[in-house]
Amino acid sequence: MMRDVTLGQYFQGKSILHRLDPRMKIVLLVAFIVLIFCTGNYFSLAFTAVIVALTVLLSGVPTKMYLKSVKTIVFIVIFTSVLNLLYGTGDVLWSWGFLKITTGGIRNAVFVTVRIISLILVSSGLTFTTSPTDLTDALERLLKPLGFFKIRVHEIAMMMTIALRFIPTLLEETDKIMQAQKARGADMESGGIVKRVKALVPILVPLFVSAFRRAYDLATAMECRCYQGGSGRTRMKSLHMTAIDYKAAVFMVIVACGVILLNIFL
Repeated sequence: MMRDVTLGQYFQGKSILHRLDPRMKIVLLVAFIVLIFCTGNYFSLAFTAVIVALTVLLSGVPTKMYLKSVKTIVFIVIFTSVLNLLYGTGDVLWSWGFLKITTGGIRNAVFVTVRIISLILVSSGLTFTTSPTDLTDALERLLKPLGFFKIRVHEIAMMMTIALRFIPTLLEETDKIMQAQKARGADMESGGIVKRVKALVPILVPLFVSAFRRAYDLATAMECRCYQGGSGRTRMKSLHMTAIDYKAAVFMVIVACGVILLNIFL
């Protein structure tokens, strides 16, 4: 199960998404998330789903990695969809006691399912095609105006990226601890919920100890390299907008116009 979590993983490549400026990718991601929630009918929803599928193909990342991303939230998707299905409004198609399935409930369930899956896929596309270093620089550049209010933008961007970067490491550490506990005879898959929760204690304690040790080692390494934050810091790789970035921005404008037109005329 832990190996199916792909959040924070980066895959090197030369696809179109890999060549996009990380700042542009973040801006496009935020814009597309807004568009997903602006869909008002099945046609505009299907249109955004096609764009998501196109993004997955253009990323050059194996499709199975995206499927693993969706697999980790299947329970959340099903639970949310069932709630919307049973507690919707509109014409009643089936009822049993206080439970009922309506046309509005079906519509809400479809929209919630497609929207959640689309969010996971496009967000995974960002982390799959953007290295942690580029992501840090992009976040810092985009949040730079907040420095006017004495907000330490560089430190915030650094913490966010380090947290994202260490997710795969901690998941791998968790998997190793679980395998070690199972080799010692620990039973983590049988019994009720209470028993399973208690079985996690021997995993959480060494995991927290390992996490604090890694954080301490990282802080020591940064201090040894005279890290002083973003003040006066130079970058090995400068970020520059290219023609492909402007084309991507124009494409997003076209997608936004398409969603708006589909909502109005269909």
